[in-house]
Amino acid sequence: MKYSDNSLRLDTTYLEKQASRPEGCSSSQLALTQPLGKRFFDVVMASLVTLVVLSWMVPLIGALVKLSSPGPVFFVQWRTGRNGRRFRCLKFRTMRHNQVAPFKQASADDPRITPIGKFLRKTNLDEMPQFLNVLWGDMSIVGPRPHALEHDAQYWDVVPDFHTRYLVKPGITGLAQTRGLRGEAGLKDMEHRLKLDQWYIKRRSAVLDAKICWWTVEKMIKGDEKAY
Repeated sequence: MKYSDNSLRLDTTYLEKQASRPEGCSSSQLALTQPLGKRFFDVVMASLVTLVVLSWMVPLIGALVKLSSPGPVFFVQWRTGRNGRRFRCLKFRTMRHNQVAPFKQASADDPRITPIGKFLRKTNLDEMPQFLNVLWGDMSIVGPRPHALEHDAQYWDVVPDFHTRYLVKPGITGLAQTRGLRGEAGLKDMEHRLKLDQWYIKRRSAVLDAKICWWTVEKMIKGDEKAY
C-alpha cells in the first residue's frame, strides 16, 4: 500500500524507525519490556482459554456472525505492536462486511454494527480471538491496547511521547480501557489514554495485571457505556 507525500505515513518502516529507539529510552529499558514471568503467564492462560473456551466459542459465535450478515467470521486488522512493528489483530466481525470501506472509528449508534455485533462489543467478547494473538507472541493479556495503523498515524507526531506506549507488547485489555478510556477517542482522550498507558508501563506487576483483569471482567458483566 502506498501513500502520497502529503498523506499520513502509515507504512511499517516509518513506525519501526520511530519506535525502535525512542528518545529518552535506553536499550536496557527496551530489553526489560517483556519479563519472562509475564510471558509464561500469557502462554499458559491463552492456551487454557483457547482449549476450554475458544474451542466451542468460535463455532458458536461464528455461526451467529454469519447469520447476522454476509462476510467472514473474523475481522483482521493491521495494528501497531511492540516497538512499532505491525501485526494482524483478530476480532470477531461486528460490522457489515465492506472490503473497500475507509478507516473510521466506531461511534454510538453506528449503522455499520450488526445486532450480534452490538452484543459482542458491549460484552468485549469480540476481543476473545486475540488470545490467539497472545499465543503467536504479538500481544500480551494485559498492556496498552493496540490501535489501527491509521489511528496511530493521526497522533504519532502530535501527542508528545506517543511512541512510548509501544515499549511493551499491546494487550487484550489495559488500564486505560478499564478506567473508562475506550472506544472512540479524540485528541484529549488520546492524551489521557497515553498517560495511563505510561503509568502502567512504569508500574506494571503481576498484582496490577490481576487487578486490571478483574476490572475487565466487571466491565464485561456490568457493561460499559463507551462499548460501541
